[in-house]
Amino acid sequence: MENEISKIFGIRAIIEAINAGQTISKIYLQKGLSGSLFSELNTLIKSNNIATSYVPIEKLNRLSKNSNHQGVIAQTSPIDFVELDSLIYQTLEHTPTPLFLLLDQLSDVRNFGAIIRTAECTGVNGIVIQKQGNAPISADTIKTSAGAAFKIPICKVDHIKDAIFQFQAADIQIVAATEKTDHLIYDINLTKPTAIIMGSEDRGINPSILKIVEHKAKLPLLGEIESLNVSVACGAFLYEATRQRLKK
Repeated sequence: MENEISKIFGIRAIIEAINAGQTISKIYLQKGLSGSLFSELNTLIKSNNIATSYVPIEKLNRLSKNSNHQGVIAQTSPIDFVELDSLIYQTLEHTPTPLFLLLDQLSDVRNFGAIIRTAECTGVNGIVIQKQGNAPISADTIKTSAGAAFKIPICKVDHIKDAIFQFQAADIQIVAATEKTDHLIYDINLTKPTAIIMGSEDRGINPSILKIVEHKAKLPLLGEIESLNVSVACGAFLYEATRQRLKK
């Protein structure tokens, strides 16, 4: 599982990597690319729902240290992602009250790494992220997680909503961390099989997701600042779950 974090340069090389089943975390594309080979790559990117970012050539030159990148650089993932179905049902076979974490398009790699570290420390059984829009598992993510990214199962799904429906079908309650509620996290029974959702740094949890969850909960804020850093808030939620489960 502890593969090296590396990059692949060039259109043909990246096409071959995708076709060979290499786990690609993100692809950086030069603005304005065209041609038949690029069209082939673009088709593969879309069919595999790989995260992409269009960037100026100067960024590609920096990432590749001026190697012949042909306008395309792929960042491979240092971990192997697991399938959500397998994670849910294998966990339920061994753990009567599992705890999962869903991240709705977190963008900062250091927040992501800090959350992975806290999740591992609190016994979270797996983390679910969305293929598009989530921070990649990069060298900074691995470093901030203190290596926890190699120890906890992580799933990538096309849409967080799909994951929620799968958890609900398995009788796992969904708890959304949001300020758009009157309920505190301390009012929610977290000793049941539970999946906690944390939102992105800038907009929180998508409103369409909030419509389909069973519980919404927040932390009390007694000062003048209206919100916490997402990794801090996530830690508070996870340790409340730990407190309740240790007390049971």
